Amino acid sequence: LISTGLYVLVGAGAIMAAVGFFGCCGAARESQCLIGTFFACLLVIFAGEVTAGVFAFIGKKVAIQEAQKIYEDAYEDYMKNPVGKVNSTIYRYHVALQCCGKGNVEQMGLPCPENIQLPKASNCLVEIQNVIDTHLRLVGIVGIAIASITIFGMIFSMVLCCTIRNMREMI
Repeated sequence: LISTGLYVLVGAGAIMAAVGFFGCCGAARESQCLIGTFFACLLVIFAGEVTAGVFAFIGKKVAIQEAQKIYEDAYEDYMKNPVGKVNSTIYRYHVALQCCGKGNVEQMGLPCPENIQLPKASNCLVEIQNVIDTHLRLVGIVGIAIASITIFGMIFSMVLCCTIRNMREMI
């Protein structure tokens, strides 16, 4: 999964470099064709951003359920065999989320972090949901900011394209 993600990021970077090339060369050469291509690429990117945002918010519940299922599976494995690698996995969950267990009562025998507040520490499933909600909001805010920049790029590219066309008509 990590290598697939890296390939996607490299591909996205190459596409963005090509889009930037179209915009830069189109502006430098005053080429309506290149600026129009730049606009079309920005439009496709904007559509992709909107689509990804819609799918992220629609799939939020599924993402929360999957993350909770991963924790529950690790929890069940720990309860069956409390030594070894599973112990380390559960402990890392507890440290990262500052929680302990999946019920409302204190769990006996779980590797809980020493410096957590017990009212918050009662349910890791709730903490998983809170973390995903918080981070998804942050991703949404960043996505809206990037989409706004993309809209400004489309507006400016069309203004430049129309200005080039009007300048050529005057000559």
